[in-house]
Amino acid sequence: MAPTGVAIRDVREQLFEAAERVLLRDGVTALTSRAVTTEAGCAKGVLHRHFADFDAFLAELVLDRIGGLRLRAEGLCESAGTGTVVANLAVVLADLFGSVAVAIVALVISRDELRARLRAAGSKGIPLLTEAAAVIAAYLTAEQAHGRIAPDADVDTLAPTLIGATHLLFASARNTEPPAMTEVVKVVTAVVGGVVREG
Repeated sequence: MAPTGVAIRDVREQLFEAAERVLLRDGVTALTSRAVTTEAGCAKGVLHRHFADFDAFLAELVLDRIGGLRLRAEGLCESAGTGTVVANLAVVLADLFGSVAVAIVALVISRDELRARLRAAGSKGIPLLTEAAAVIAAYLTAEQAHGRIAPDADVDTLAPTLIGATHLLFASARNTEPPAMTEVVKVVTAVVGGVVREG
């Protein structure tokens, strides 16, 4: 039982979800250990029993979400050769940035100690965005093998371009309704339309 009398099945996930809610609702500056435990409905000490300190908690949150991205990547690569390239990319990009990715990127950028811990854990560049670009590059490479992306297309440039453009699209809509799927499709088409070989 938690100190509040509520059974906690998976304390880590409960705390991670609480942190995401605080991030999305109140922004990076409001994210504190007290805000997380209050949101999770448990005593402040619960977080510190499971993590060395707050930055360790945040690093584990980001790494956990990167792990979830890798699972989605498997599904994206399996979709190569089916549907359309633009639709497959638009769906996965909207899913990625429709979650908490924009808020997590802002969190990583705002905390030096968190970035240092993520780099020590093997993350490069801007965590989550770097991994997302690798996922997109792997998918585009799989589509090249199916003949649906031009063989000379520079997938290692196209992938981060897609990530950057979609991130900006969603970041600009952070406090309003997320962009419509038609807007995501427009961005994807602008970036990869010249190398797609479908139909």
